[in-house]
Amino acid sequence: MPRILIIDDEPAIRKTLGTILEDEGHKTSACESGEEGIALFAREEFDLVLLDLWLPGIDGLAVLERLRGAGGTPVIVISGHGSVDSAVRATRLGAYDFLEKPLSLERVLLTVNHAISDRRLREQVRDLRRLALEEILVGESEPMKHLEQQIRSAAASHSRVLITGENGSGKEIVARTLHRLSPRAEQSFVDVNCAAIPEELIESELFGHRKGAFTGAIDDRKGKFELADGGTLFLDEVGDMSLKTQAKVLRVLQEQTFQRVGGQQTIRVDVRVLAATNKDLGSEIANNTFRSDLYYRLNVIPIEVPPLRARGNDVVLLAEYFLRRFAAETGQPKKRLAAAAAAKLKTYHWPGNVRELRNVAERLAILLQGDTVEPEDIQLGARADEPAQIAMNLTLKEARDEFEKQYILARLREYGGNVSRAADALRVERSNLYRKLHAYGIRVERP
Repeated sequence: MPRILIIDDEPAIRKTLGTILEDEGHKTSACESGEEGIALFAREEFDLVLLDLWLPGIDGLAVLERLRGAGGTPVIVISGHGSVDSAVRATRLGAYDFLEKPLSLERVLLTVNHAISDRRLREQVRDLRRLALEEILVGESEPMKHLEQQIRSAAASHSRVLITGENGSGKEIVARTLHRLSPRAEQSFVDVNCAAIPEELIESELFGHRKGAFTGAIDDRKGKFELADGGTLFLDEVGDMSLKTQAKVLRVLQEQTFQRVGGQQTIRVDVRVLAATNKDLGSEIANNTFRSDLYYRLNVIPIEVPPLRARGNDVVLLAEYFLRRFAAETGQPKKRLAAAAAAKLKTYHWPGNVRELRNVAERLAILLQGDTVEPEDIQLGARADEPAQIAMNLTLKEARDEFEKQYILARLREYGGNVSRAADALRVERSNLYRKLHAYGIRVERP
């Protein structure tokens, strides 16, 4: 159901517009000043704004300027003092259309429906472009054929999916593809990075909060579960969620109900949950850092995204694909891979997976002057014997993990694979070092 915000200082206009729009199946909220409109827009999501130019306090053009960069939400300007100058200024500030009072209700409905349809079309095009640029399904290897079959089978259901795989392998793209191919494709796709939200804020982020629930809660706010009602909620890096939050998420999955932080009203939702992690949740369960009951709730359909190094010649196909895409986007000449350059890409271990390859291709498309990529043109990631030289195309968390892994490897080599001596040098407990070795997939072989 599209949500529309009406900002007009005339009560009769607010009431009339609200009535006709709700009769058409839209949900409306209304306020009488620009200040109220900006505040309401900041805490709730809307598909369209109807904005009067002549308002007490902040005028409509100032409000329009504040709203124009907010996620591409179209704004229809209405005014009883229409002029060519006002229409031109509103258009330059990004208004979708300009309507004069007295309003023609037929034209209002026509313009509103066109604006909402246009927004949906732009969102679909944006999502398709994003998927095209990061399309992990490019390739002919057996692991990718298997992954594509898994995605198509899982997309048709409403079951929960647990997506596992290394950093940069394309877990989020798998989640978005599952949503795009599912019966919920027309509804919201809401993503949450569980590792990026501070522990004290994640419950509010997921379940929302009531005004005054904690310091800084100046308004009621919807959480991600509520925003995803009818659609899909993607819990990225779910392995980094605290045990306390895990317990509350488990209850929502069981009952499809929850309460906002500081609230008493029970809210019921219909949400399909997709989750992703690069961690071994079996080990996390053994270490009592992840709940086994939540794991079994999330892991209805398991999908493992293969690392790039396991995909054979897909590395070359993907590189050529990215080179074509970035050349078209940047207006640069098309680049082709020399045979030796393709061989170099195939023999590299790709710790950053598809994301790292994409960044390498983007760099080549922009910086390479010629039309042929030679081996010496390709700059790949950090050397294993130089742990401080972390590849600059990784995220902060990936870079930190990669540095720690390479630093541990360097210490192990220094002490001939002796874990006890390496642990002493690193000033960590031996049991802790063993957990790190398991997490990073490091096998210790004593000479």
